[in-house]
Amino acid sequence: MSAAAPPLGAESPGGADRPAGAGAGRGCGAGLPWPRAREAARWAVRTPLPVVRVALAEALGQALAEPLTALTDLPGFDTSAMDGWAVAGPGPWHLSGRVLAGRTPPPLADGRATGIATGAQLPPGATAVLRREHGRVEPAAAAGGGTLHETTPGGLSPGQDVRPRGQECRSGEALLPAGTPVTAAVLGLAAACGYDRLPVRRRPTVELLVLGDELLEAGLPRPGLVRDALGPLLQPWLRAAGAELLDRRAVRDDFALLQATIRHSPAEVVVTTGSTASGPADFLHAALTETGAKLLVDGVAVRPGHPMLLAELPEVRPGAGPRHLVGLPGNPLAAVAGTVTLALPLLRRLAGRAAEPWRSVRTGTALAGHPSDTRLLPARITEHGPVPLAFDGPAMLRGLALADALAVVPPGGLAAGESVELLDGPGQGGWG
Repeated sequence: MSAAAPPLGAESPGGADRPAGAGAGRGCGAGLPWPRAREAARWAVRTPLPVVRVALAEALGQALAEPLTALTDLPGFDTSAMDGWAVAGPGPWHLSGRVLAGRTPPPLADGRATGIATGAQLPPGATAVLRREHGRVEPAAAAGGGTLHETTPGGLSPGQDVRPRGQECRSGEALLPAGTPVTAAVLGLAAACGYDRLPVRRRPTVELLVLGDELLEAGLPRPGLVRDALGPLLQPWLRAAGAELLDRRAVRDDFALLQATIRHSPAEVVVTTGSTASGPADFLHAALTETGAKLLVDGVAVRPGHPMLLAELPEVRPGAGPRHLVGLPGNPLAAVAGTVTLALPLLRRLAGRAAEPWRSVRTGTALAGHPSDTRLLPARITEHGPVPLAFDGPAMLRGLALADALAVVPPGGLAAGESVELLDGPGQGGWG
């Protein structure tokens, strides 16, 4: 799935000269430039996961593995776009009968009209549909029938308020390219075209490891202990990115335990939080070295989130293919930066999704940047451009909870009127 590669942004093999269990993280060196880190994460995978064909309801949130091609004309026959009357030729018309949706109507002779419901098949010979609010029925002297008159000047145009067969698409026409996310709208289109199952890429399996002795899973924080914010944040976000989340596990600060957990994880992607720096209990680099992992990205020039990493893990069993580990920093907003930089591009590629589309706006005011690193700023999008929010420190989530997007500010910052890239954070946009 991925090619062997030397560590990008690493100064030396993580933990190679440290005793087992010692912190082997990186400091705040230069790191890999942020755009290159995202590309490295995406192309760490040579080919997406295999194609499976699943029922429509099971395909939601995955990506089309093949182009979606129309299996039939849409609509499959001429239909009425309005409630009213199907008419043949110029009026007034002799009125009789009614056509309901789901029925096959008899032919309509010239000078005749019949009541029709929206979506019903147009009778052969009908030339237009007269809307109910544009017609008046003159009752016949005898029971039944009557004469239909148009009440608006100008007359009916041929084909008026008719949806002709094939108006939306023709059988065999390509509608959506491979890699398109399967949304509710895509499911509706597929059903309308006659699909019962869709070809999609199998969901990449993910195990989330929340590292640290100081984390609580319930209750109020207390001295020395804090609530785990990343488990509740990352689980739905990773699922929305197309992952099949196998498990979320709390792993205490123990080198041997961390090493064994990584080595035996059944997931194609292991996501960890914390332990990426060089503190006394930061064992991730040493555990990866002892596991035989290859570091692909080791530190990224981005604020927050510099000490993030991406590694290729050995196969769990021969022939199973390599796995990957994304190491996110433990601070919440820094972990969000790591997710958009490394985890989401990797998952998109595995799931066969197209690269995230470029989205940008003009800045209304200058956006301050870091001298040498990219900054990811929680921002509100206004008519005057992105407005950075307060509470944007690495350990904070308050600004992110109010944000519409993450603004990508390149090193040195942006002047007013320049274009700034926008990224979706958790819960922003739905594709991650």
